[in-house]
Amino acid sequence: MKNRLVVLAFLFLTITIYAQKPKTLEGKAKNLKGIVAFNLEYDYSDVQIPKYDSEEEFLEDKMAKREEKEAGTGEKFKKSWFADRENRYEPKFKESFDKRFDEGEFKLSKDNIDAEHTIKIHTTKLYAGYNVGIVRRNAEIDAVLTIYETENPSNILWSGKFSKVQGAGAMGFDYDSGYRISECYAK
Repeated sequence: MKNRLVVLAFLFLTITIYAQKPKTLEGKAKNLKGIVAFNLEYDYSDVQIPKYDSEEEFLEDKMAKREEKEAGTGEKFKKSWFADRENRYEPKFKESFDKRFDEGEFKLSKDNIDAEHTIKIHTTKLYAGYNVGIVRRNAEIDAVLTIYETENPSNILWSGKFSKVQGAGAMGFDYDSGYRISECYAK
């Protein structure tokens, strides 16, 4: 039991040192003592895109610009924008989490209905950044991480907000926005 508490403390220490220090919104980290299995849930509802009033407005603008250059590329961008969530961001978060606990101290998986507790990652802001060769800017997300009882979501054990979590590829070779954003989830 003491080992698990040390691992749990290490988890929060790692998160705060490696990425960002979360602002606790509700609950306390000590409420997580003894929990070793989690269901993992992602929420992208109401995500804000800087300089746009909504995600829909962002997509319309980016699709129109791509369509102007080459027909069909706008719709391809939109499909990729949504597919990257399940194909890149979510696996990157899980992969990074698992690397920190490579001895299997915690079991974390999406749609794990048997887990008594759930970690919900609600992305509240998403900035794709850019890389045009000579000028680049990191991707950035804000997210609220909430840990609650799976059967009783109103019983929140801990919730915290992570702000300005930046992601970029190694040595600036991150020309793809999905790749840059996935690196935010790794951190």
